Amino acid sequence: MVSETILRMIAPCWKRPSVKGEHSTRGDANGRCDGLLWYKDSGNHVAGDFSMSVIQANNLLEDHSKLESGPVSMFDSGPQATFVGVYDGHGGPEAARFVNKHLFDNIRKFTSENHGMSASVITKAFLATEEEFLSLVRRQWQTKPQIASVGACCLVGIICSGSLYIANAGDSRVVLGRLEKAFKAVKAVQLSSEHNASLESVREELRLLHPDDPQIVVLKHKVWRVKGIIQVSRSIGDAYLKRSEFNREPLLAKFRVPEAFQTPILRAEPAITVHKIHPEDQFLIFASDGLWEHLSNQEAVDIVNTNPRNVKTLLALSLIYLFLCFYIVIV
Repeated sequence: MVSETILRMIAPCWKRPSVKGEHSTRGDANGRCDGLLWYKDSGNHVAGDFSMSVIQANNLLEDHSKLESGPVSMFDSGPQATFVGVYDGHGGPEAARFVNKHLFDNIRKFTSENHGMSASVITKAFLATEEEFLSLVRRQWQTKPQIASVGACCLVGIICSGSLYIANAGDSRVVLGRLEKAFKAVKAVQLSSEHNASLESVREELRLLHPDDPQIVVLKHKVWRVKGIIQVSRSIGDAYLKRSEFNREPLLAKFRVPEAFQTPILRAEPAITVHKIHPEDQFLIFASDGLWEHLSNQEAVDIVNTNPRNVKTLLALSLIYLFLCFYIVIV
């Protein structure tokens, strides 16, 4: 049951001026906009059903999403899959918008070239999208230098041939609801790991990658940050922390690190997990960090499991600070 406190937090979203964002789903004309709330009723995909919900934290929508279901290659005869993309932008909307437009197409391209879906295909697509965005930054650098400080955390899920491929670069998360028959309960299983400097494992990874930089992670105002600037250690974009050529004027001084660097400070390569789908696997929740700051994995799973299988489930999950949540039923 959703607490009255959470409902009070959600209520103002129904009263704000209408703001439309870009949410790419096939047939998303059925989506509905109500103030800063955008949602889509339950629909079908090749592996089951889905619904989604978005609540903006402000009038400028920095975040984007995509759901595609059908051929996942350049050919209709290619593998059938359901693709979910959660792109949590920061510093501006440009990176998330770019990823939303190009990442899925790159996955289709590399799936075709490699004659099937694989972790390698997804990694190649992430890195190709990164290079394309950095090229855009280079072209706009003199007239729009702030684009070098724009980035996006990217969480992708692909259900294909009985397997779920998860690729994550950033701090969004996917959680599985699994039926434990012995206990007659649906348990939460986290399927992705975050790349956030608040985690000791992430700080250790950064120190290993940058052994000569004692300031690679800094505790600032009780929050661990990479170079004292940003919490996430992986993203697409954030060119000023990837290439030294963007770590200078005309970029504002507050975004620049004091010393030149050769090795990129942040990485775009995703962490990939492949999960074989079992009959006990009931549903998946894909959400950006705004949800997980307020709900535990099990609390989110309990809300989905105890509510009707429609968009109201997602409205119950949504918080003012939540970018979006996808709810996928597996059959």
